[in-house]
Amino acid sequence: MAGLYVHIPFCKSRCIYCDFYSTTREAEKEAYVTALCREIAARKQEFAHTRVRTIYIGGGTPSLLSSEQLNRILSKLHEEYDVAEDAEVTVEMNPEDIDAPRIWGGSINRVSLGIQTFDEGLLRFLRRRHSAERAVEAVRNLQQAGIRNISIDLIYGLPGQTMEMWERDLDKAFELGVQHLSAYALSYEEGTPLWQMRQQGKVKETSEILSVKMFELLCQRAKEAGFPHYEISNFAQPGRESRHNSSYWTGEPYLGFGPGAHSYDGRRTRRANNADLSAYLQAKVAPATFETLTDEELYDEAVMCGLRTARGIDLSEVERRFGQQRSGYLQQMAHPHIEAGRLVVKEGWLHLSEDALMVSDDIMSDLML
Repeated sequence: MAGLYVHIPFCKSRCIYCDFYSTTREAEKEAYVTALCREIAARKQEFAHTRVRTIYIGGGTPSLLSSEQLNRILSKLHEEYDVAEDAEVTVEMNPEDIDAPRIWGGSINRVSLGIQTFDEGLLRFLRRRHSAERAVEAVRNLQQAGIRNISIDLIYGLPGQTMEMWERDLDKAFELGVQHLSAYALSYEEGTPLWQMRQQGKVKETSEILSVKMFELLCQRAKEAGFPHYEISNFAQPGRESRHNSSYWTGEPYLGFGPGAHSYDGRRTRRANNADLSAYLQAKVAPATFETLTDEELYDEAVMCGLRTARGIDLSEVERRFGQQRSGYLQQMAHPHIEAGRLVVKEGWLHLSEDALMVSDDIMSDLML
């Protein structure tokens, strides 16, 4: 399975926690779509004999584009690449950009909606532009427009967020009739306004004890709602798992278009487009840097990505790819965690126990080189 990722870097304003490459230079959207289509066409030889199974348009805020601009991008992708008829086509959208009369591209069959919380005070704190009521309305509008695969994003561990507030967020999320939920513990990324606020003592980080309780409640409520926990931060109704994101965790090839977008050939080469909108608009060939992964780095990625998922790591695949020595090392380092019940081996797969998910980073680190 191969995928295409398209980065739309425009935002009306920056959320205080976000460290993705974005800009508020909305006047350049039209020029950007032209440059994007140029890169899409120029790189088609990289997937000359490859069937594309997923397309993901992220950002930034893709829903700031007009319907015509979005359709031009999608049409160009279908024109230049062998896109499967049943491809998963996801677009990230913000609630404030979705209204009932708006017509989106006909090939879009999945929407990822950035809600983050239904609490009005926390929405203002995060500098989100929508209200809780607008978020609910956006889901309803997407459903009325015929989108049958909707994912929403939530964040927990926000400054001042209580268990009661988090429970209300989960109540609302599962009442909406969506098919997928991504829920992330708040992270303080260096250089973001949120990170600076913490450094200045203006906000206090949520305690680890409370974060763990919030995560446990999340897992419990998702299970009760029929949303199996298929990746550390992701829950979905059976058959509604994100095919695109899942391909990242299984090492499938993908092409990324736009400044700041990444690509991977499925073997050992990664490409990172420079995060510079001005240079991207002017260049005939998108400026990028390349990295060739070593066997050690590939092993570490296989461990890290595999343990993120409910399936875990295929031990026979580790031996096939990296040899008996690496396979033996993995099993040796995993043994104490298996004995303690933090890791489980089932039918040749090594995976985290549910109780160990909140300490997954430490376990992954132990198993890596």
